[in-house]
This record gives sequence, C-alpha cells and structure tokens, in this order.
Amino acid sequence: MLFLYCVLVACCAGLLVAGVVEQRRHDANLADIPTRVLVNGIRGKSSITRLCAGALRGSGLVTVAKTTGTAARFIHPDATEEPVHRKFGIANVVEQIGIVRRAAAYHPDVLVMECMAVMPALQEINQSKLIRSTIGVLCNVREDHLAEMGPTLDDVARSLCRSIPEGGVCVTAEKDRFHILQEEADARDCRLVRVDPDSVTDDELRGFSWFTFKENVAIALAVAELLGVDRDTALKGMYDAPPDPGVLSVERYRTSDGKKLRFANVFAANDPESTLMNINQLLELGAVHRPLHVVINCRPDRVERNGQMGALIPELAPESVFLIGHPTKSAADAIPAHWSGNVVDLGGDRRDPDRLTADLLAHLGPDSSLVAIGNIHGQGELFLERLTALLPEHPDDSADPSGASHTVSPGARHDSPHGESH
Repeated sequence: MLFLYCVLVACCAGLLVAGVVEQRRHDANLADIPTRVLVNGIRGKSSITRLCAGALRGSGLVTVAKTTGTAARFIHPDATEEPVHRKFGIANVVEQIGIVRRAAAYHPDVLVMECMAVMPALQEINQSKLIRSTIGVLCNVREDHLAEMGPTLDDVARSLCRSIPEGGVCVTAEKDRFHILQEEADARDCRLVRVDPDSVTDDELRGFSWFTFKENVAIALAVAELLGVDRDTALKGMYDAPPDPGVLSVERYRTSDGKKLRFANVFAANDPESTLMNINQLLELGAVHRPLHVVINCRPDRVERNGQMGALIPELAPESVFLIGHPTKSAADAIPAHWSGNVVDLGGDRRDPDRLTADLLAHLGPDSSLVAIGNIHGQGELFLERLTALLPEHPDDSADPSGASHTVSPGARHDSPHGESH
C-alpha cells in the first residue's frame, strides 16, 4: 500500500514539474512575440483575423495568424496557409500552445489569433494563460451560444469581455451593448476603441474580390492604426489577403430542365441578426434577386435555432420556404401565421438527398434565387453536395465566358468582370 502511495506521489510530482516546464516554455514563446492580437466576438472573427493579418503583413510587419471558423488555418508570414490538424478532429484550446510555439519560430512582429473558446471560463484562460494579448478585438455581441454564455445578450457581452487584455487596448464595433464593454474594460484598465463602420467608404469596399462587411474592415483598420500602419497600406494588404474558406458566396446553376438558379450559402451566419444582414445586403447589391426562396436546415440538437430561423421568415419575405432536416416542426411552428407565403416540408431524419433536391428544385420558377439558412450539418451538407452536381450557369452579359460560379464581391457592379458580384 505504501509503495502504491509513493508511486502516486511521484507521478503527481512529475506532472507538476512537467506543467511548470511547459508553462515557462510557453511564456518564453509569448515573450518572443511583441504584439499579440486576440479576435473575439460572435460573428466575423475569422474574416477579421485575416483582414488584420493582411493589413499588417502589407506594411512589412512579420505577421503570423490562426483562424478557427469554418476551417481552422495556420497562416504563415508569406500568406500561405495550412489546415490545423487536430487529434480525433476535436478542437481544444490547448492547441493554442502549439500554435504559439510554431509562430514564435518565425520571430514575428505580430501574432493574430481567433478566439476558439466558448465557455466563459475557457475564454478567460485563453486570454490570461495561453495568448495574453496586447490588443484585443471584440467585434460584436449577437444572439448565439446562449446556452454557454447566456441566457441574455448582456450575459453574452460580459462573457466575451473575459478576453479583454488587462492594461491593453481593445477594438470593437458593438453599439447596443457598448456601455457593458466599457464597464468591463475600465475594470481591466483597458482602453476601449469604438469604430464606426460608416467610416469605410463604398469605394474602399470595392477593392475586395470577396464579400466582407464594413464593420470588419473598420476593425482591421483600427488595429493597423494602433500599430502605426497607414490606411492606404493597410487596405492594400487587406485586398491581397486570401479569404476564409467559409466566405459568403453566390453560385449560379442551371437545372436539368433549364431553370436558372442563384444560390447563396448563408449557413455560416447562424444567428438571426447576421442571417438577416447577409441576405439583405445580397439583395441590395443585386447578388440575389426576387423571386426569393429560403431553405431552412433543421437539426435535433439546434431546436431553438430552428425556431429562430422560422421566426425570421416574414422579414425576409420570400416566395416560399423549404424545410429540410429534422425536426422541421420546430421551424414551421415558429413561422408567424400572418406570413402568406408557401411552406414546403421536405424534412425527415433519413430523407434521400437526391430525391429531396429534385423535389425542391421542382418547386422553383424559371429564374429564381435560393438562400440556405440555419445550420449546415446533416441534411444541409448533403443538399449542398447535390447542388454542386448541377451545371454552372453562364452569366447573361458574358462577364465570365467560363460560366464558373463566383465569390461575391461587394460594391462591384452586377455585370462586373469579378463575376457574380453585386
């Protein structure tokens, strides 16, 4: 018995020593990176991370970045990137230690990291132990992850504030709950910088070949200014930055019976506010048009979100709504009774995706736009796979003779050579 006790004590002591050594190595790696930017918030983190990295890289600063969103990426100083490999495909905040170690090997001027923690306690550990950012970004407070950070938006705001650097600077575009962010920043002796999205002009937005929001660009410009990068240089660097794999795009297809279809994948905008904002901008800029149709993908572990998407339908005012996935009733029941459009329930736990796609396309007119909202996993992924098998549609004005689909380019004319633009 005494022997087993001694073995246990020795093992605990060994783990303690290993932990201390690892922490000291990590501290040394952090010390080799003079400026560390941690990007947190609900929507747009991956895009902002890439924009900040591009703006700083364009100025000549050696910049390493890491995103977490649609597809986690390690971005090297020359803008090349590679996937972040995870054991068993499971994300864990501890991976940030390895990212910092890889980044330190470049002896960079700046490291830009997207916050990958959701639980409030992990957000605090991510900041205080793993990254210790000198510049924080808290892009926005939206209605998502309420189970972990809620139940109210005020709670979400305070939870996100756990990533604010003590004694540092934090940049935000949040308006409605700015007062909460200010209180939390003051408690941490942090200077809070509020940006105005309208400070980004339409002409400046036209330089992007991919879809992004003025809010994201304004934040990246503010971070660049804090590091002494002038506006023109920062914008040029952002224009050259590669977009996130999950960037909003619009594809043109032609069905087997000759129908024209514009399809926008808005699955990445999980919360109602972001979903509405994305679709309205696509409509305003001409990337999609009416008659508009909406497909809501439902998941059994996202019943609340299914309902949120259903409640959004009257504001989108589509001609019809297609419900796929399971349980579709959670979305159907949330669609207000006063909405006069058509609801087509194509859901089911194991619905054949080929038959589902064929049935959905059969309800569309000769020239329609379709936007997909909700959550991509499950039936949504299978539906997207079937759509890619359709023939690409050639733009009417021969903007691109190849007929390939295009990433949305904000601010460009609809018949711009950038293709399926606004």
